[in-house]
Amino acid sequence: MNLKQLEVFIAVADSGSFSRAAEITFLTQSTVSQHVSSLESEFDLKLLDRTGKGALLTEAGKILLLHARRVVAGAREVPLALNRFRGLEKVVLKIGGSNIPACYMIPQCIPAFREQHPGVMISLYQGDSRETLERLKREEVEFVLVGSRFTEKGFLHRPLTLDTISLVVPAGHPWAGRDAIFPEDLLDEPLIFREPGSGTDRAFRDELAKMGFAPDQLKVSMHLGSNEAVKQAILNGAGISFLSELSVKKECERGELFVVNVKGLTIFRHFYLITRQGRELSPAAEAFTASILQRFQSE
Repeated sequence: MNLKQLEVFIAVADSGSFSRAAEITFLTQSTVSQHVSSLESEFDLKLLDRTGKGALLTEAGKILLLHARRVVAGAREVPLALNRFRGLEKVVLKIGGSNIPACYMIPQCIPAFREQHPGVMISLYQGDSRETLERLKREEVEFVLVGSRFTEKGFLHRPLTLDTISLVVPAGHPWAGRDAIFPEDLLDEPLIFREPGSGTDRAFRDELAKMGFAPDQLKVSMHLGSNEAVKQAILNGAGISFLSELSVKKECERGELFVVNVKGLTIFRHFYLITRQGRELSPAAEAFTASILQRFQSE
């Protein structure tokens, strides 16, 4: 059995005709028949019934067709999978990022990298920190940037720059421009949380717990799936929230949002560049991780 025989068998099964399969595969009809006969001889099973209505699959033929499709599809993916190791020309680099790195860190590195390596096309997948790690687990991406450190084995975490998560309120809020508030003041304000899988939410909950506060003591008005959604909710008066200062820098400079200190509550977290332990990165991934580490690696 070889790949060509399986491709021919699939063509006969799909078209229901030896003559049509010959046209599809650019072979003679006799060659198509020989390939099918070779498969039947090898397995000692009849795979196709030759009838007046065409070639019909037997039950054994249906099983072979199912597996043949998988084998042929897998074989066609091999060149694509190996292509990423050909260097830095005409390759697609697939990476993942949680919300803050994907929106505010990775884009900073792309222009200079593309100038050096114009043959590399970057495909960036965005999600919360947990979703992004799951992509790496499934090997859908070569590396990820996230706002949490995970305990699962088999991953190499490299710490990047430190991030500050602060209370953010809109212009016109009574706390806008104040030096600080007390933690107890938060109990009466509608708070907007990020989704539970996000690094921002995880860091915020950890610090609240250290201060003796439980999330159910707070007036949580909604959970939203991205920093941009949270920012828009704040700007539209839906509540206040704790966000990465990196994500609200422009809005604060324009006077649309304000960062307010909470006495005794300081929330820092590292971003991490995560790769699979023991796995070789493609040349494109090696080059881009070097660019990211040069710009954002922790001191």
